[in-house]
Amino acid sequence: MKKTSIAFEAVSASGFAGAVADVRRALAAEGFGVLTEIDVQATMKAKLGIEGEPYVILGACHPPSAHRALAVAPEVGVLLPCNVTVSVEGGRTVVRAMDPESVMALVGRPELAPVGAEVGAALRRAVAACEPKA
Repeated sequence: MKKTSIAFEAVSASGFAGAVADVRRALAAEGFGVLTEIDVQATMKAKLGIEGEPYVILGACHPPSAHRALAVAPEVGVLLPCNVTVSVEGGRTVVRAMDPESVMALVGRPELAPVGAEVGAALRRAVAACEPKA
């Protein structure tokens, strides 16, 4: 698994549909529910007439953590849910999840750091679960 400045990233060997199913299972195992699903490929085709590679955005929510964060800073709601993407890029299927630690740091409330760390660890595990097994 790779860490970028804003996300955790892994390449899946499962293909697009398999990776979407894998990430849904991995998120559920970590206590997340998927609240939204945006088919970016279909949206770009319908709205702009652009053909593109498969790309889906899953809006994942971990209710206990969301509640804790909102209790500290209601404005955190604009950063929720945690987005997880599955896309085909250059023939590879890529799974990414936002890094909630970096996002929570933007709010400037130190008491949010533990929430970001806990959710970040869970998202890292979910993304890592989508990587091929050695």
